[in-house]
Amino acid sequence: MIETVLFEDLWGKIVENSDDGVLEIRWHDSTADMAASEFNAWLAEFANFVEATGRTLALIDATNFRLPPACMDGGWRDEHITPRYNAMGMQRFAFVMPSGTPRIGEPPAREGPASFPTAYFEDRADAVAWLREPAG
Repeated sequence: MIETVLFEDLWGKIVENSDDGVLEIRWHDSTADMAASEFNAWLAEFANFVEATGRTLALIDATNFRLPPACMDGGWRDEHITPRYNAMGMQRFAFVMPSGTPRIGEPPAREGPASFPTAYFEDRADAVAWLREPAG
């Protein structure tokens, strides 16, 4: 697999995988110290890369993500980020989560204003396989 790190800082990195057509966030453990405003800025940065690369398959590796849920503003994401994904033609969005996360294995579903399905996985290979399945 050919990977290109497009962006990296204290909180994580954005990786483009040319072999599987996926744009990915890999969060770092340091997100335990991240502020809500920094998280929102990161989501906006990722959306910038979605727009710049034209990638329509996204993978979020949250296995090392430590930001408390109370610091995440789903309404802000629905208003400022998801419409950008919709406009770019996002096809699928997958999360790789720590073992035991309740949403792992649930059927893919559209979340909030998203025009694309999101699914949750424990294994990266399963997430990538789902992302690459033909639409239908």
